[in-house]
Amino acid sequence: MQQITPFHVAIPVHNLDDCRTFYRDVLECEEGRSSDHWVDFNLFGHQLVIHYKPKSEEELHTNPVDGKNVPVPHYGVVLPWKTFESFSEKLKDKGIEFIIEPYIRFKGEVGEQATMFFLDPAGNALEFKAFKDMGQLFAK
Repeated sequence: MQQITPFHVAIPVHNLDDCRTFYRDVLECEEGRSSDHWVDFNLFGHQLVIHYKPKSEEELHTNPVDGKNVPVPHYGVVLPWKTFESFSEKLKDKGIEFIIEPYIRFKGEVGEQATMFFLDPAGNALEFKAFKDMGQLFAK
């Protein structure tokens, strides 16, 4: 696999302080630059920026995948298997309420992966996943 370059994603949050605490203290992301309206974080080597936006009344939308209701939109990182295991345990220990508990999706099939979904305090959906065989990331 070629070297991966960091992605940049900016997401809306209606409470900058609550989300800053969540990403810094719960997910343990290193904080970077910030202002009164946004904060940069290092999310497993990728640049995540939370930007203040007034709260929306839009409801969470889901699509069915492997018998589960997957929230759309969502974002996250594909982690090494062992990192996924330790990260998911750390989140459980911190009392994260999962939308989809950590489990193995597509077990025994092409694209088998570990995955989990949860929300940040602003209602943004996050998915973290892992493949034992990273060659399966785009397998059909």
